[in-house]
Amino acid sequence: MHSVGKKNDKPVRNGRRLLVWTLGAALLTQPLLIALPAFASAADNDTAIQMAVQQQLVRVSEEMITAGAKRVDYSWTSKPGAGAVLSNVHVIEVDLNNPYVKLDVMNGKAGSVSGVSSVGNMVSKSGAVAGVNGDYFNTANGKGSPIGAEVQGGSLVVSPSKLTGMYAFAVTADHKPTIDTYSFEGAVTAGDGTTFALTGINKAAYKTEPDDGYSHANAMYIYTSAWTQSRPDASDSSTTPTEVLVQNGVVTQFADNAMITGTVPADGYILRTHGKAAQYAREHLQIGTAVTASYNLIAQSTGQKVDANALQMLIGGHTILVDQGAAAKFSRSTSSISPNSDRARTALGYTKDGQKVLIITVEDSGSSQGVTLAELQQLMVKLGVWRGMNLDGGGSTTMVSRPLGETATQLSFPTEYGSTQRQVANGLGVFSTAPAGPLMGIKASGSSVLFIGQQASYALKAYDTFYNPVDPGTMTPQWSANASFGAFAGNTFTATKAGQTTITVKSGKVTDKWGVEIIGGDAISLMSVDASSLVLEQGKTLSVPVHVTLNDGRKLTVPSSSVKWELRGFKGTVQDGVLTIDSVNPDAAAGYVIAHYDGFSSMAVLATGTDKKFDNFETQTYPISFQGTNGVGGTAAVVTGLPGTNVSGVLQLQYDFTNGSGTKAAYAVLNGTGRKVEGNPSAMSIDVMGDGSLNWVRAEFIDSKGAAHLVTLAKQVDWVGWKSLKVNLPADEMAYPVTLKRLYVASLEDGQDERQLTGAIGYDNIAFQYAAVVAEPPHKRIDLKLGSKSAAVGGQPYKLDVAPLLLQGTTYLPLRFVTEAMGAQVDWDAALKRVTVLRGNQLLEMRVGQQDYVLTGTRKQSDVAPITRSGRTLVPIRLVSEQLGLHVNWDGKLGTITVE
Repeated sequence: MHSVGKKNDKPVRNGRRLLVWTLGAALLTQPLLIALPAFASAADNDTAIQMAVQQQLVRVSEEMITAGAKRVDYSWTSKPGAGAVLSNVHVIEVDLNNPYVKLDVMNGKAGSVSGVSSVGNMVSKSGAVAGVNGDYFNTANGKGSPIGAEVQGGSLVVSPSKLTGMYAFAVTADHKPTIDTYSFEGAVTAGDGTTFALTGINKAAYKTEPDDGYSHANAMYIYTSAWTQSRPDASDSSTTPTEVLVQNGVVTQFADNAMITGTVPADGYILRTHGKAAQYAREHLQIGTAVTASYNLIAQSTGQKVDANALQMLIGGHTILVDQGAAAKFSRSTSSISPNSDRARTALGYTKDGQKVLIITVEDSGSSQGVTLAELQQLMVKLGVWRGMNLDGGGSTTMVSRPLGETATQLSFPTEYGSTQRQVANGLGVFSTAPAGPLMGIKASGSSVLFIGQQASYALKAYDTFYNPVDPGTMTPQWSANASFGAFAGNTFTATKAGQTTITVKSGKVTDKWGVEIIGGDAISLMSVDASSLVLEQGKTLSVPVHVTLNDGRKLTVPSSSVKWELRGFKGTVQDGVLTIDSVNPDAAAGYVIAHYDGFSSMAVLATGTDKKFDNFETQTYPISFQGTNGVGGTAAVVTGLPGTNVSGVLQLQYDFTNGSGTKAAYAVLNGTGRKVEGNPSAMSIDVMGDGSLNWVRAEFIDSKGAAHLVTLAKQVDWVGWKSLKVNLPADEMAYPVTLKRLYVASLEDGQDERQLTGAIGYDNIAFQYAAVVAEPPHKRIDLKLGSKSAAVGGQPYKLDVAPLLLQGTTYLPLRFVTEAMGAQVDWDAALKRVTVLRGNQLLEMRVGQQDYVLTGTRKQSDVAPITRSGRTLVPIRLVSEQLGLHVNWDGKLGTITVE
């Protein structure tokens, strides 16, 4: 979505307060049940959306940002029941009674209304302590100017566009919030006393509503030094301008049917005219003529003139969302802002008593799926909005704030592009003017999630009575924690046991506590060793990160210091997550990199020659062609001389998404119908030269049954230059052999205006990785009989220490006998009462008395568990055998068991 030019809300003193909100997904604690009555919400077709459900709004935490500004985090359940969707709600509440806090507009470029920047950069450059993205803005021709009006510091710097139902938020000079639609009124008066109406100030060209006219036709616009881009020309406005430069109230340049070169000087402005306005300029605005200009806004609800000097600030928006505490009918079409999709959102409103202004953002990342516009209305109503409007959202939605005690601000939650912040035209900043005060408190800062064995350093932050950060350098903090879970050495904590604990820091008479979760093996449902290569080769180095998925769905990386490594089939070392293979055992059929963490294990299997080059485009002998969807243009060809290390033989895909509608894609087609890929690859690696476009890059494979498989290389190209990517292929879904048909770049319809329309992607060094093929370990047929210690292995008699035992319908056998007869390796951990069996490419872990087991990094459940009898460990024969790829036959009449 575009960002709409925002106006900064300033604090309303006189008993008013301002709120800044953001939403995303979080865990629910201490639920506050809120019953939502049925209400009507207007969509584009004005269909009423009836809601009569139980919803949960849960306060999760709160923290002061500065004097008069507090961030409160909530969790919101918008769809209760089995399909529940959770969103985090982050609220910055600004107390407008506090004289030390205010809101103001931040622009993408300092002193300019036609530049773009990230919210984080705007906050940093302006000195704000918090900020969010603002107005929708023009993306065409690089103008980056807000669509709505903007008043900054009491000056009108952008006029509203002539568009239907576009609302704006303002704070008056006497600190009263208001949301209204505005029009522009102004005039130029020449020295001879004649006048001509001004149409706007600092505006890009656009099509007016409802007449679908050209904004700059027969019109006079004024451009100040705040307009730093080129002014609308004939190509983007369908009008040829005549321009007049006015400095210190006198015309100094006149360009008939032409544009004045250079930027607008600080002591003047340029009148951009066309048609009737140009004729007026020719007759009355020649060089040396005295000129004055005056303009103001008109509030459409009252018809009253609004002087910018009577406003602290004003920011433009989109449709109204809430009116008189209820969901309002949309004031304009919402089809362009994905009304029915779960997207990140930003909205703005104020409470009935005028004491709070609420800036609401909804997160769309991770477990937070964003919300529809109707759901946004529900949130706003439940959070106390009396009157509210929509701001820019989607990929523009960004919130930045300063944590208590910190000197720097940080991204409050991931955007739709992760840590990447979209460049937007303006933002709403929260500013503090508080003086330094005496020390009020301290705060611990550091990681809240650790693994056993992990070391983490914690920092002491301090703040004064105005919640300004205080340098803690002169303090002598004392750190402590429950000794059962770990210990401190200075400010470094080493976790030794899984569980929830609290870190305490004390300095003088002030203390603070910090909650820490230490992840244990029981909390893990899946663990993988994602080796960067599966090649077993002496002297090779490869990264071996260990990733886990917890039972609650969280995905984390286990630090290498917390992992106990076991190497089989070769000798080597793992240091900081990098494996170095020193030597390979001569008789090793494969190499096993086994990671153990708190009773949970997984492994990567290495073999010789498992990486195979596919194409580096140095000696390309097959045709490459371009395809585009929905009017997309572009080229696909092997080129040389691109910047970076990949300078020769690169497949370059140039694309132009300017034309057409809907989801757009540009394809580089390999060899007409695709190039065959050898064998059964499990992963693909490729170098991609990014263009920072935030578009999607993918590969298309066709399998032997003709089915297409689309593999995402990167969800957004957020880098410039070369980057090496590795992706897993859907091997369990593909019918091999496969062909690599197309490499392509795509832009989904939702949020399309947030991404570049034109650009170029480079591809090089394509290779495929193949899962290590481990030969089936040799095993012999096993014949057993209940109650008998006599057995046969491969037809030869064998004496058991313990006879097979039938217990509640499950047959148990001595562990070591079973695994050795199966050709497996077995280990017993007496302390953990854990059995580990390695056979081929499967690693099985079981614990005595526990029905869950781990098979090659995946936790599974069984109805049975290992047991002990007479000092021996007995295992369920069917569970072990079948999980390791063998078959068990049971003859109930004869009481015999056969494993083969």
